[in-house]
Amino acid sequence: MANFSFLHKGLNILLVTDLTIDMPKWGYSITDMDPEKMVKASGRELRISHKHAREVCKTIKGMNLDQAKDYLRQVILKKKPVPFRRFNKKVGHRHGLEKAFAGRYPVNAAQQILKVLEGAEANAEYKGLDMERLRIIHASAYPGMKIKRFIPRAFGRSSPRINTLSHVELVLEELEAT
Repeated sequence: MANFSFLHKGLNILLVTDLTIDMPKWGYSITDMDPEKMVKASGRELRISHKHAREVCKTIKGMNLDQAKDYLRQVILKKKPVPFRRFNKKVGHRHGLEKAFAGRYPVNAAQQILKVLEGAEANAEYKGLDMERLRIIHASAYPGMKIKRFIPRAFGRSSPRINTLSHVELVLEELEAT
């Protein structure tokens, strides 16, 4: 690190150059990755429901890149529902679901996961992988940190309002040419 100091109008000024900022190092829940054939992307501390993100990730896992992007765009337009398998209490049935009855249209979660998927696509393009043969082999979502706020109530009381952020991880693999 280089430091320079000089005198300006009676003040001693210290200039610091070559600052290095340590970025957080996020781990991934997947191991045994081949860096030549796989790309990964993550969205950390996203303001989406971790329950909706989990259901969207479970649905797009195993899809091709173009198929997953098209599916997420259909969910955003509320044309295709996302099947809810775990968090499905009091969730209505939706037309067009296979192997599940309950479903929703989690628009916000689909938008954020689409951004992460496009980031993974950009990583694959940078690595020089074939875009037509990319498949999602790992898609996971789990809760992140909690933001705690308070809502004023009657008679001078307050109630907590807790917002849980989400982490989303996506790993894409280039399939063998057939």
